[in-house]
Amino acid sequence: MSMRLANERAAVRVPATTANMGPGFDSFGMAFRYYDEVEVRPVAGATRVHVEGVGEGSVPTGNDNLVVRALRAGLDAVGAPQAGFEMRCVNRIPHGGGMGSSASAAVAGLMLARGLLSEPRALSDDEVFRIATGFEGHPDNVAPAVFGGATVAWVEADGTPRAAPMPVDGTLPVSLLVPPSTTRLSTEEARKVLPDSVPRADALFNTSRAAVLMLALAGRPDLLLAGTEDRLHQEYRRSVLPSSMAVMDSLRGQGYPAVISGAGPTVLVLADVAQQTRFTLERHGWTVLRPGIDTRGAVLTSAAS
Repeated sequence: MSMRLANERAAVRVPATTANMGPGFDSFGMAFRYYDEVEVRPVAGATRVHVEGVGEGSVPTGNDNLVVRALRAGLDAVGAPQAGFEMRCVNRIPHGGGMGSSASAAVAGLMLARGLLSEPRALSDDEVFRIATGFEGHPDNVAPAVFGGATVAWVEADGTPRAAPMPVDGTLPVSLLVPPSTTRLSTEEARKVLPDSVPRADALFNTSRAAVLMLALAGRPDLLLAGTEDRLHQEYRRSVLPSSMAVMDSLRGQGYPAVISGAGPTVLVLADVAQQTRFTLERHGWTVLRPGIDTRGAVLTSAAS
């Protein structure tokens, strides 16, 4: 039986994510209970994307929209027919903020393809992860967006992306400190300042700290501060993330396990932040989110009527 579009609508909820988490550069990730929501229906006419919230008025509203491109890639992967699409995106995840917005968009499109198919099992979670990583270039944000919780992701020698869940205490409090929207930073820009090689001592330092972070997340909160130390990427980015690094340094000086979220500029704290600190940040235009850890990853939801 040939694959076909069997459903008139599909809707998905995709979590914001973080990557790196300090020492786990390009490998560790975590999903949060903070979501973009997208709904789609096939139409006979041209594709139109309606965006509410983040990116409204600036992101593409036709076939060049990332969610639409991923949706079409998902349909192509299983040999399903293409159509025009009417899409509605309710975006909350900041763009260029270090919270996985592009990974979430790619995963959203692929999940919507699954939701429209007569045989949704044809687009498995592993296949969604593989195709979305192709869009994203790195699997570290994609893995938690698909699978939820905390993940470790890597790429095999033949280029195949892989991911596995990391044990994590789902009740661990998390805080995301989002700077004013004027301080957005592309991952590409943040990568330009990284060196091609690092001292062996720094590589050894990060190997141990990444292992400590795994233990800390699994239920040893006393190890979180040591487990979030990094020498591979954060310090090199100080020139392009001066305010985020200053906030991170200040918090770490107070004993908080704070890191740059992804490529920044959002700061992730694996703890609740004191009320006075929140007030101070908010007074300087920062937004403090306390979303909790998402354990499910992207899920198809009931479409609105």
